[in-house]
Amino acid sequence: MIQLILGGARSGKSSLAESLASQLDKPVSYLATATAGDEEMQARIERHQQQRPSHWHLIEEQLALTECIRQHSASEGVLLVDCLTLWLSNQLFKTPAGDLDSLRDQLCAALQCCNADVILVSNEVGLGVVPMGAVSRQFVDHAGWLNQAVARVADRVVLVSAGLPLLLKGPALSL
Repeated sequence: MIQLILGGARSGKSSLAESLASQLDKPVSYLATATAGDEEMQARIERHQQQRPSHWHLIEEQLALTECIRQHSASEGVLLVDCLTLWLSNQLFKTPAGDLDSLRDQLCAALQCCNADVILVSNEVGLGVVPMGAVSRQFVDHAGWLNQAVARVADRVVLVSAGLPLLLKGPALSL
C-alpha cells in the first residue's frame, strides 16, 4: 500500500506517518531526506530522531530517493519517506528545472513497482499566497505537481491539519 500524508509545517503529518508505520507491525526503514544546513534544522532533525523508535532502520538519502525505493521494493517491510518536499528542495538546487518532471515521473514509477508498504510525508504548500521570488514560485509549482502525481498512484491520501487527519482518498484510517 502506498500512503501519502500531506500537511503544513507542524501539522502532525510526521507523527501520523510514524503511527501508521507502527500499526503495520512490520520492520520499518525510515528514509530521511533532510540535510542539517544550520542549527535550527539540526534541532528539527534531532526532534524527529527522538520521536521515532530506535529499532527502526535509518536511511539518510537527500537526492537518490527513487533508487533507494527501488532498492527496498522487494522488502516485506515498511518504507517511511520523510519528506518529499525536502527531497524536492534538495533537487531544485542540483537538477536543471526541466529534469524535475522526469525525476517526479521516475519516482512515481518506482512507487508503483514497490512491494513494500510505503508511507510518504509531504508538505502542502499550495494553500498560501503565491510567493514573490522566482525560486520560491518554482518550488511551490513543482511541490504541487509532485504531490498531485504521488496522490494519483497512492492508495490512501491524508491531509493533516492541527494534528487532525482528513482522509482524501482510500480506505478509512484506524487510529
